[in-house]
Amino acid sequence: MNLNDQPYMAKKVSDSVYWVGAVDWDIDEFHGYLTPRGTTYNAFLILADKVTLVDTVKKPYLPEMLSRIRSVIDPKQIDVFVSNHAEMDHSGCIPEVLEQVSPTVAYASQKGVEALDEHFGVSDTFTAVQTGDKADLGNMSLTFVETRMIHWPDSMVSYLDSDGVLFSQDAFGMHLATNHIFADENSRDIMLWEVEKYYANIVLPYSKQVDKVLKSLPTLNLDIRMIAPDHGPIWRTPEDIAWILGLYQRFVEQKPTPKAVVVFDTMWHSTEKLAKAIAEGLRLGGVEVKVFNMNQAHRSDVATEVMNAGALLVGSSTLNSGVLPTIADMLTYLRGLKPANLIGAVFGSYGWNRKAIPELHTYVEEMGIDLVADDVTCKYVPKEDTLMAARRTGETVAAELLKRCAGE
Repeated sequence: MNLNDQPYMAKKVSDSVYWVGAVDWDIDEFHGYLTPRGTTYNAFLILADKVTLVDTVKKPYLPEMLSRIRSVIDPKQIDVFVSNHAEMDHSGCIPEVLEQVSPTVAYASQKGVEALDEHFGVSDTFTAVQTGDKADLGNMSLTFVETRMIHWPDSMVSYLDSDGVLFSQDAFGMHLATNHIFADENSRDIMLWEVEKYYANIVLPYSKQVDKVLKSLPTLNLDIRMIAPDHGPIWRTPEDIAWILGLYQRFVEQKPTPKAVVVFDTMWHSTEKLAKAIAEGLRLGGVEVKVFNMNQAHRSDVATEVMNAGALLVGSSTLNSGVLPTIADMLTYLRGLKPANLIGAVFGSYGWNRKAIPELHTYVEEMGIDLVADDVTCKYVPKEDTLMAARRTGETVAAELLKRCAGE
């Protein structure tokens, strides 16, 4: 077999590790949020005495992964397989891999074994591991660390001692299709947005678990010299590793920032007029403002901005005795993500029925948002005094937000 005679080639990551994943340039939606920059499904080949494959790819990309493996070795030479995460974008082709590769041993967490068995009936193939367990690869070893609910019950990470590589599955990743597999080869601004969007839309509900893992890492005495997630670029420089760990610490804390997000939908522009007046009050009050018309915006972009904000103000016209469907969709989505430490206000317009406002109250109260200003409502069309009241609401929220950001 000519190892170089392959359509897809592996990329060397460290002395012993090769990237053998796949690039998905076409996917534009993932887990309910937009991914306009595509994604990668990262899998890794460790050339130890016992050759090891860490994770796989989404099932349609199996031929690409096998081709990259063949550019280094015959897949039949793989002795050990590790599944860090049972979700289908990482495990969908496991039955085919097990059939074609026939590893001597396969590892997953206990919950991982259970999940993979539920999907594929392969429990007899896998050995369950827990935090602190090691896989002997001959001249090196893998240490396993369970990271339950980051972001599935089965989630774990694996650490290669010889090269200091932490295979972090979905943690520290992002959806970004790129030919440049290392973070330092990509735009920092693009990565910042994509890692924020990934955390806000997938990991945010599990911030307490993330906090525990971040606090436990130093106690494990792992010399982490590289972080290799299952999506997006690999963090290989000390500066980049410190940067991504610092970002995650900020995401976990969710400290309020002097930024407010105004979200609305409107039927005949009355609620839109209130939103603009509120935004003007926020601006005059000295905070940054992001305004989203949900007739045009997507909930995943709103979620990203809300995670980095300190206030959320929501408005809707009344339709069929309730809020507009776009607002209900957005708030239901946000409620599941559990953003914390937010203040806010609600606003809206109506004709003969103002029931959208109580419904908005229910949503934001269930989210734990502290309402710090009076509702702003209008019947049919806002008059000048109502628009002034809307502006004052923005100023009130801004003043309270700045106080909280200052720790008062």
